[in-house]
Amino acid sequence: MLQVCLNGVRRRSDSRRVPVTPGELAIEAARAVEAGAQDVHLHPKGADGVDSLEPRVVGEAVSSVRAVVPEGVRVGVTTGAWAVPEPGRRAELIRSWTVLPDHASLNWHEEGAEAVADALLEHGIGIEAGVWSGTDGARRFRAWPQAHRVLRILAEVTDTDPVTAADTATALVRELGDRPPVPLLLHGEDDGAWTVLRVAAGLGLDTRIGLEDVLTLPDGSDAQDNAHLVRVARKVLDEHRVRRS
Repeated sequence: MLQVCLNGVRRRSDSRRVPVTPGELAIEAARAVEAGAQDVHLHPKGADGVDSLEPRVVGEAVSSVRAVVPEGVRVGVTTGAWAVPEPGRRAELIRSWTVLPDHASLNWHEEGAEAVADALLEHGIGIEAGVWSGTDGARRFRAWPQAHRVLRILAEVTDTDPVTAADTATALVRELGDRPPVPLLLHGEDDGAWTVLRVAAGLGLDTRIGLEDVLTLPDGSDAQDNAHLVRVARKVLDEHRVRRS
């Protein structure tokens, strides 16, 4: 499965290509899915361009994207602590959502992850358990009694050095165990993004690509948009699929 991550914490000041408004997210999502993405992850943003968990903001973003992608394409959002640092408030906001995403990413190294997870599970929202390299996220996630209830593990390689990112990715997968309780999506970021995508392809794992993770193509040139990244990623994945067959 290839997921597109449309914008992340990036703002318009980072790149004019980054979608911010619900309308922009919808256009980018539709094009990315047409290019081959099978799942959508986005960061709803307020009028200030900053990530928001407010119910109106989340509802508008999710509704706009859901209206333009085919039925069966899941739409997910972030619950990052950078948007709302206090975990109790994050859980409160999630419980106030009226338009529910299909899934939400939840970083396991963040304080109060278990309480936020409870709020998501109460709503029936699938959890992407974010486990970052270089943190205690893997240990904390494995120790959580309800780890088997998440939708998938979102294994994020924070090592952005293309020379070492592959080894970091392999180590993170190994740390999560030979038989994790749920599917594993492996991805990198910035200069390590394409390296890690190739590792995921070689291991036959789900992965993702998009302007949240990287603004450039494997050759270093600028990506035109999320669909451009997805098309190139699909070629990489298809090449690895042929090699494994």
